[in-house]
Amino acid sequence: MTSRSMHAVFLDRETISPQTTLRPIGFPHRLTIHGRTAPQDVKARIADADFVITNKVRIDAEAIAAAPALKMIAVAATGTDNVDLAACQERGIVVSNIRGYAQHTVPEHTFALIFALRRSIVAYRESVKAGRWHASQQFCYFDYPIRDLAGSTLGIIGEGALGQSVAAIGRALGMRVLFAARKGGPRQGRLYTPFEQLLEESDIITLHCPLNEQTRGLISEPEFAQMKRKPLLINTARGGLVDEAALVRAMRAGQLTGAGFDVTVPEPPPDDHPLVQLLDMPNFILTPHVAWASEEAIQSLADQLIDNIEAWHEGQPRNVVTGAK
Repeated sequence: MTSRSMHAVFLDRETISPQTTLRPIGFPHRLTIHGRTAPQDVKARIADADFVITNKVRIDAEAIAAAPALKMIAVAATGTDNVDLAACQERGIVVSNIRGYAQHTVPEHTFALIFALRRSIVAYRESVKAGRWHASQQFCYFDYPIRDLAGSTLGIIGEGALGQSVAAIGRALGMRVLFAARKGGPRQGRLYTPFEQLLEESDIITLHCPLNEQTRGLISEPEFAQMKRKPLLINTARGGLVDEAALVRAMRAGQLTGAGFDVTVPEPPPDDHPLVQLLDMPNFILTPHVAWASEEAIQSLADQLIDNIEAWHEGQPRNVVTGAK
């Protein structure tokens, strides 16, 4: 790599918490930081960039074609569905992502949703605020269901680091853990449960797989119909994995015991979004895509982001999703 001063552009710094330390990049460069970037501004903002940092801002083929100096895109996340990887591969642009930083925060958030729903925590809190406890005239009341996790079946779709961490917590709580084989595909060895069987047998189903053409709309009306045990459905991965309109119908029809979502399409959701319309239900929880966002995890992400950029500059790119030919 040349030692000349390069131009770096950070398209969405505000997606990294302000208390997170972003250490200086260890080679000469000029850094332009944007708090946010609208889709129509991407092409102009990266036009003369040598490398770009993005978390959720989409970088499409048109923007890439208009950035002749672009050599590297550092994604400040694990998912890279916001970058046109084929266009990068064609140009020999290195794309690096963040790995392994969320092995505690996402599983913990997943189980926070599971515990809250399984024990109706939100529903009971709201009922206490409304005066129900005082009105009951006894030491407790039983308006909402409470179920143990021990002995229940946890179905996990996605067997990567996050899925494995969720499984470890589930086993520690005495749960039976199933990993799904690929939807529509052959059974993948004895460690995997056929997708349809997992839907039928699980008391809780949690999603930890990437969003791509094979997984988009993974859960929709046919899948909800196969969920014989009316499970909890947890999604801390990507909104596009679940048909949101179908989820609303399933929740209203009682096909699910409850649902906890940390992701939507789009983000943020508009006021008339299907999942926003479910917030009146005591067995539905929606959080604002913060499963990844513990202070420890974001700092780890920021450190790894700079590591990825410096490794690329040294000619030894790491965490490569697609790279120079």
